Amino acid sequence: MLPGAACLVGGYSFAIERTDVEVNRYRIALPRLPAEFEGFTIVHLTDLHYGPFAGQAFFEKIVERVNRLSKDIVVCTGDYVLNRNTTKEVDAVWPILVQLQAPSGVYSVLGNHDHWADAGRSLFWLEKSGQSLRHTVLPVERNGKRIWLAGAGDLWEDHHALDPLLRKIPIEDCRIVLAHNPDSADRLKVETFDLMLAGHTHGGQVRFPLLGAPFMPVRNKDYTMGLVRSQKGAPVFISRGVGSTIPLRFNCAPEIAIIELARTID
Repeated sequence: MLPGAACLVGGYSFAIERTDVEVNRYRIALPRLPAEFEGFTIVHLTDLHYGPFAGQAFFEKIVERVNRLSKDIVVCTGDYVLNRNTTKEVDAVWPILVQLQAPSGVYSVLGNHDHWADAGRSLFWLEKSGQSLRHTVLPVERNGKRIWLAGAGDLWEDHHALDPLLRKIPIEDCRIVLAHNPDSADRLKVETFDLMLAGHTHGGQVRFPLLGAPFMPVRNKDYTMGLVRSQKGAPVFISRGVGSTIPLRFNCAPEIAIIELARTID
């Protein structure tokens, strides 16, 4: 690539695409979804990475956008901060996250960066926020019927076996798992889920035409972005996330994902 073109691409990736957060809508069919939950809408936030490249003003605008969206619940799947060994970023981002609102609740788990920054402080804020789904299950009810949310720990730093967790949910009920790392989907031995919502990959963050992303921090390289299938065929949705670990995004814009659940898709 010529130096001038490289400068243009680099400038665009840093100054424009990295901060141009899309709101993308996805419709996902879950055959076991109760009829009462047809059209149930989830806003999925992940990988905010509060830090020197994106701070308070940026994330306050993200939360304001999310709160204006029509939805039933908000789910957050980790990596709210960027740097290691810092309580400053943890204490800065969570007062913003606690402002998230949704009619049927806001539910969150942690990612590897949250543990690297300060595990104890991240866990403190997660519990204080009232959003914690870490290592637990929770029903969401509508018109006398329910679906279940289950929260995985971070695969790298806070792994908790999903099989015993999912056994707490009636086998006939619809199960949606929140996980930071989509590789968690392949750790199941017996139990199943109806949908996993994850992040961690940033979609690769930099994606070259025809070549794709040169680096993906997952073992299963099929877990890139969007709706994919686990090794056992279960649906896994991976958001590209809002933030970035290096201040560049190319051909892989950040996103707020809106997921509408349906029993079937025509």
